[in-house]
Amino acid sequence: MKILFTGGGSGGHVFPIIAITREIKRIYPREDLRFYYIGPRDEFASILFSQEEIKVKTILAGKIRRYFTFQGLFLNFFDIFFKTPISLIQAFLLVFFLAPDLIFSKGGYGSFSTVLAGWIFDVPIFLHESDISPGFANRFLARFALEIFVSFPGTEYFPAKKMTLTGNPIRKEIMEGSEEEAKKVFNLSGEKPVILILGGSQGAQRINDVILEILPEILRDFELIHQTGEKNFKEVEAEAKAVLPKELKKYYHPLPFLKEIEVKHAYKISGLIVSRAGSGTIFEIAALGKPSILIPLPEAAQDHQLKNAYCFAREGGTVVIEEGNFTPHFFLEKAKYILSYPEQQKEMCEKARQFSRPRAAKIIAEYIVDYLTFKII
Repeated sequence: MKILFTGGGSGGHVFPIIAITREIKRIYPREDLRFYYIGPRDEFASILFSQEEIKVKTILAGKIRRYFTFQGLFLNFFDIFFKTPISLIQAFLLVFFLAPDLIFSKGGYGSFSTVLAGWIFDVPIFLHESDISPGFANRFLARFALEIFVSFPGTEYFPAKKMTLTGNPIRKEIMEGSEEEAKKVFNLSGEKPVILILGGSQGAQRINDVILEILPEILRDFELIHQTGEKNFKEVEAEAKAVLPKELKKYYHPLPFLKEIEVKHAYKISGLIVSRAGSGTIFEIAALGKPSILIPLPEAAQDHQLKNAYCFAREGGTVVIEEGNFTPHFFLEKAKYILSYPEQQKEMCEKARQFSRPRAAKIIAEYIVDYLTFKII
């Protein structure tokens, strides 16, 4: 049984694929099971997939940019008339020689050629859409899919008869954190409530700037685990050392990136999570039943982060601060309010759990295995 995954290469595509493959292995622990991934070159994805025994094949991937500048127009022309034809040829050859039994696409520009090649070879195609407002690739490719798994109720654009509401697949392992291990891993003092700041690959610097501006004030009341983003870590670390008095430094724990073994413990011990509004993070926060403040990335295509965040907020599971309102002291007052009222925290936790769909990965894995078992038989 060969299953081919494809996607755009961001963490938002990588982690759901990992969650699904782990569940498939639990359901179908057979030696004939093989996983492959085709997508644009991405070192981060390649490392994580190799750890999961997913064989990675890279192709070029053309991207349509929506900003109208001379450079943007030139790059669009180059991608459409050079990269895309080459990627179609690459995907055609790879799909032909791999001969997968099924293609599962997470969307993004990196999935376009692989799904088209699969359709040409009559390979069954399944899509998963993380966001309320799908990107261009999934909107176009939906016509070739047998089934479209969606994360949010009210997902736009897709035909209702093809959609199945599952939620966003999360790794079961991130639910297994320990407060005692968190204290050891992050060298926490245990003297104050913990706030977890998740700066991602996009827009992390703007979150970092706000946090640094009020860092001494935050640390008077709270202990902070701060994922700064790989590119920003050294700068944030240096600025923090410059602004923090000696007695507060032990309460600040910056890291460039949280690995799975770290993030599960950070989630467990945190009283409040502050993050962008990617679907993956929202469903992890919801499954864990944690209070949160979401700051949607304003540059996100189709405003999908804004729509994701407000969908969660309408259910009472989070507080949304749009970036224009994300000022240092406004943010600090919101954080203090949430952490100062246990009843408010409890209600947010309950609403978050009600919103969550922690079985998404298992449901999708069962669907895939049942489909392929029936098809092969």
